[in-house]
This record gives sequence, C-alpha cells and structure tokens, in this order.
Amino acid sequence: METESEPYVRLASLRQLHQVMADMNTARSLADTLQTVADGVVTALGYELACVNLVRPDGDLVVAAFAGNPAAEALITGRVGSRDSWERRLSMGETWGDLIFIPHTEGWILDDDDVPQWYTDGPAPRFEDEWHPSDRLFAPMYTPAAPGSGGACGELIGVLSVDRPRNGRRPGAWGREALQMYAFQAAIAISNARLRANMQRALVRLEREQQALRASEESFRQAFEYAPSGMAIAEMGGDQHGRILRTNDALCRLLGRPASAMRRYSFSDLVHPEDIGTLLRTSAEGGRAELRLARRDGTYLWVSLRNSVVADAADGPRFLLTHVEDIEDRKRRELQLAHRASHDSLTGLPNSAELRSRLSARLCRRPQSTHPAAVDAMDSGYAHTAFDADADDHGFDYRPGGAESAESFDGYDHHVHTAAPEDDRDDGAKGLAVLFCDLDGFKSINDRFGHNAGDAVLIEVARRLSRQVRDGDTVARLGGDEFVILADGLGRADAADLAVRLRNEIIQPIRAEGRAVRVGASFGIGWAHCGMTADEVLKSADERMYVEKRSRPKQHRRAG
Repeated sequence: METESEPYVRLASLRQLHQVMADMNTARSLADTLQTVADGVVTALGYELACVNLVRPDGDLVVAAFAGNPAAEALITGRVGSRDSWERRLSMGETWGDLIFIPHTEGWILDDDDVPQWYTDGPAPRFEDEWHPSDRLFAPMYTPAAPGSGGACGELIGVLSVDRPRNGRRPGAWGREALQMYAFQAAIAISNARLRANMQRALVRLEREQQALRASEESFRQAFEYAPSGMAIAEMGGDQHGRILRTNDALCRLLGRPASAMRRYSFSDLVHPEDIGTLLRTSAEGGRAELRLARRDGTYLWVSLRNSVVADAADGPRFLLTHVEDIEDRKRRELQLAHRASHDSLTGLPNSAELRSRLSARLCRRPQSTHPAAVDAMDSGYAHTAFDADADDHGFDYRPGGAESAESFDGYDHHVHTAAPEDDRDDGAKGLAVLFCDLDGFKSINDRFGHNAGDAVLIEVARRLSRQVRDGDTVARLGGDEFVILADGLGRADAADLAVRLRNEIIQPIRAEGRAVRVGASFGIGWAHCGMTADEVLKSADERMYVEKRSRPKQHRRAG
C-alpha cells in the first residue's frame, strides 16, 4: 500500500533519478554508460538487483552490466541469451505500459530457457501485492522513434531486468511510470554512447588511414624497388594499354634490360608469340599465367606472371601491378617429367602411350552421313577419299571412285579425315601409313652377349630408324624389340619403299660390347583411317608383319 509520505519519497526519488540520468549522459564510454544504467536502477528506483541485457549484432542479448549483488554479477555477466527466448519473455505475462511483468505463477515455464538469470531467496508472499522471489519485471529499451513515425518504438537495443523492490511490494503506478521513464532515458543514453563510440572508432581509423596514406608512398617504393622478384607497373586501357611505366631492379636483371629500355616496351612486345593470347587474357582480367618473356640476348625465360588491377577510389586511371617470378628451373623439370612419361627411357623414342595418343589424334569416329556414296565408302572398310590440295582446313573433297563431285560429312568441318589408298590401283591417293617393325634375331644377341649388348642394338636401331624418316613422321618403340613408324602422306608404293629402305638400314652391322652383330627386321604395313581405333590400326599392322615374317625364309629374316 502507498503511504502518506509517498509524495516526499517521490520527490527524493526524482532528485536521485535526475542525478542518475545526468551521470548516464556524461559517462565516458559505452561500458561506463551501461554500468551507470544498472547502478541507477538500484540507487534511484529502489530495486535490490538490476541487469542490462544488450542486443548484440547477431540479435542475441548479452548481459552487459549488473548491479546490486557481486556474486550474481560474477555468475552471469557476459553470458548470452538467444533472441527467441527473449522474444518469448516479452510476449507473455502482464503489460504495464511498456513494462512486462511475469508473475511467479507463470514464470516457472521460463526456468529452463537459455536466458541468464539469478534466483533470490525469500518467503512466499503473504498478501496480494507482495513481491514473490520468482516474479520477473522487464523494461524493454528501444531506440528513439524517427520523426514522423507517430511515436512508434524504434529498434530494440536491450532489456532492463529488475528484481526485489526494497519495500517488498510490486511497484505501484508511480513506480511503474518511473521505471518506464528511466528505461526510455537509458535507451537514449545507450544510443548516444554507441554513436560516440562509433565516432571515436571512426576518428581513430581515419587518423590511422591518414598516417598509412602518408607512409604508403615510401613503403610502396621500398617494397617495389627491393622486392626479390620482378615487379612492374603498366598502363591499363586506352591506346597505351600494357605500356610499362615502372620496373624494379629484379625484373631488369631477370630480363637483362635496363629500366630506361623497359619503359619503351609493353609486355606484349616481350612475350613469346605463342603466349600472346595467355597474356591478353591475364591483362584484361587480372590473375595469374605462366608464359615466356624475351631476354635481351634473344632467349626466352619461363616466368609466372601475376596481374592485379589497381583503380583509385574516384574511378580514375587504372593500372596493372605485375609480379614476375622466374620459374625456368621448374618448367624445365616439368618438361623433363612429361618427356619421361611419354618417351622410352632407353631409346628416347615416343613410347606406346604417346604413339597411341598421336595416332588417336588423327582419327575420328565414323561420320554419320546420309549421302549414299559416303555410306558405301565407309562400309567397304576403306575410305575412298582423296584430298584436294586447294581445300582449306575446314573441309575436304569427297570423291567416290575418283569422281569430281564433293560432299562434306556433317559434324567434322574442322577435321581432315584420314583415309587409306586403294588396294587394286595406283591412283595417287595418299594416306597415313603405319609400319610395324619387329627385329629378327634380337633374342639370340641378348642370350649370347647379355642385355647390355641388346640395349646397345635397340639404341642404334632407334637412331637409324629416326634418321631415315622425314620431319613430322613418328618413330616409336612399342616395347621389347618392336617399333612403329607413322608416316603421313604416303601411297602404297611409297610405304613399301620406305619399309625396304628401313630394313636395309637396320641389317647393317652394329657395334655392341666391342663386337659387330647383326639383326634383321620384319615389317607390316597397315593404314589408318577414320572409323578405326588406334588399337585396331596397330593390330592390323602387327598382323601384316607376322604374315610378312612367315612368308620369308628363316635364313633371310636376319643377317647373323
């Protein structure tokens, strides 16, 4: 019940409230403001405990300040309650204006939620308005309403939790109004403190940025000039796109060119012709590429080139900051590893996998055409196709039986079809000949003189085969004493002449382990044409080789 002395108490409380509000608005930091808000509830509003739950950027509420009980303060300060739990609390109980009161008869369902809370001991209430230890009273704090909003609340910034009025009674009308007014002023003080904190952080950040800006030119100059790897600045866009404006000493040493000379070039002037497309893509988009740059002595150096697009804040001139790193040794190792993977370690010739790769690259699947002559030609097992020397790379002339008419197969406009010459006449047709070579008498050399002698024979045979073919032809070691030659643009007579020439070259004496030895050679000639697989082509040549080997007298297969 209210007493007759209440007006005097109200006046004293107003004086205390005025002082607390003045303290809230003069606190030096956000943390001080929050603690002043909590302390003011205890000193000015007559509650034994007060807690400030502040909304975090993620929406949850953290216990940011506590007053009235050091033990409880140590227990819950800094703990977090989820926004969902708080929304539940603020939507239940009794509404006293802007306040939320949850009596002990309802509050028991909140005991297990994740909102940090404390428990106070005390006897059960003896009369209707006596405070129960499990009663809960919350004062939500909102940002000030925007002008023209009609007085609607702003955004929730926190919740004041209070407990245990000193007079042991639930607050009356004046006590509720005082707490509600206090929460309103506390929200203003907290908002202002946040604004001041943000402004202070912005000022500190601006000062640091200004200091960094004053030091950036010197820092950049030192980092640029003394970088251990090459650095350059080039123009971006306009007629002078890519022109080098500035280089460091490391790049000048790397390319063997003085800085004054480098400013006369763009990177497109220095890049290897085969890498110009890679450079243009990297320059336009930024990013990283591996390419070759020309040195002053005319040689090329493999480098890793990384571009960064630099634009000023006012959308002014843009530049390319280019980092150039020497990767010549790594590239050399990569090329060596790639060569080892695709070449025979003994003879240095392409190995079986590389042979099949090169052969497969020349073949395509059987073209689908509705042209009757085309279907008949492919079904016959040979492609009766002659290539016009004047035809470009995007098509071919199809002449069944030597006719002058032409028809293109759809879907292969960028593929020059591989065809086999006719069996029964020499009409000048050329094709991709596949010569399968098997050495005769090689096993006896291994057995009599050892594997070192056999290896020497294989190395010399590989050298002789490579010496007798044209540039662009392929000599590969299939395995053991078997070799394969791919020779494009040959007629049947040309292929037979090549096989004779290669056999005559192989049968010449070979020096191995200090003695002269001889081996013979059997050749089978197959023809590659589209519609076959690489294995089918090699099998065909292999079978013809065995036919040729069996047809020759044993004494003619090798020269002992």
